[in-house]
Amino acid sequence: MASVVFADLVGSTGIFERLGDETAGRFVTTLTTALAKIFEQHKGRVVKLLGDGLFVVFSSEEQALTACIAIQERLQQKPVRPGGTGRPVQMQMGIESGEVVEIQGDCYGDAVNCAARLADLAGADQILTTQRVRDALQPEQQEKLRSLGPMYLRGKAEVTEVYRVEWQPERDAEATVMGVSMFGQPAEAHLQITIGDQTRRLQSRGDSVTIGRSATADINLNDSRVSRAHATVEWRGGHFVLSDASSFGTWVYFGNHPEPVVLRRTECYLVGAGQIAFGCDRNADAAPIANFSIHS
Repeated sequence: MASVVFADLVGSTGIFERLGDETAGRFVTTLTTALAKIFEQHKGRVVKLLGDGLFVVFSSEEQALTACIAIQERLQQKPVRPGGTGRPVQMQMGIESGEVVEIQGDCYGDAVNCAARLADLAGADQILTTQRVRDALQPEQQEKLRSLGPMYLRGKAEVTEVYRVEWQPERDAEATVMGVSMFGQPAEAHLQITIGDQTRRLQSRGDSVTIGRSATADINLNDSRVSRAHATVEWRGGHFVLSDASSFGTWVYFGNHPEPVVLRRTECYLVGAGQIAFGCDRNADAAPIANFSIHS
């Protein structure tokens, strides 16, 4: 058993575009080398550097969590700015534990794949982990974890209970996996959903919007992959919530993030802007896709 950490630099493409390949390459290499030393100080073994990220293995969940928090705190206390200007560096991290097979210095296994997916899903300054890791932690560390609910991670047939590490207790915690503060959601807001020539605007504290193949749905989609009563969007508890009730699922893409949150009889908060694909992912042929955006 081992605990696996993937830590990725947020927005590395923009850094290369702004600084140029040579300067950005030196910066990223220097940064990941420095972060590797911090992981090693917390008894982690750096399996390899991944260009703009790191793959690290620990012998315990506690060590992995402590190391990730230490790096996030270090970057917050001593911001690092690419080229000395612009926005400070931010990291997104994923932690999972399980059986790991080592072959010629590299590591393989479901825990490795899951940790990588969690890092992809995390937002800036976020650490995501699972129920398995939480169960292995001491109570004082468990208290730092907030459930984001069950999610389907790419490549996994079963749902994974995902948790976000609240390592900044003095700040309003971010409640979505895309790095947007749901607690910072404006008290008055509206959600706009557009599918083809159909556009609906949902006010905060307003009525819900139903989406499906049924003629009685508020937004009607005539596609065999769409269930008659496929999904509902409603304002609940100060947030817009998308609930899936379909046979084939709903894929939610936030911002420019390529990895979707896949809902199967589950729900998620809608924040910022993005796309929703009904009954299939957005790359499927003639996929029924909605564009959504939230405005204050």
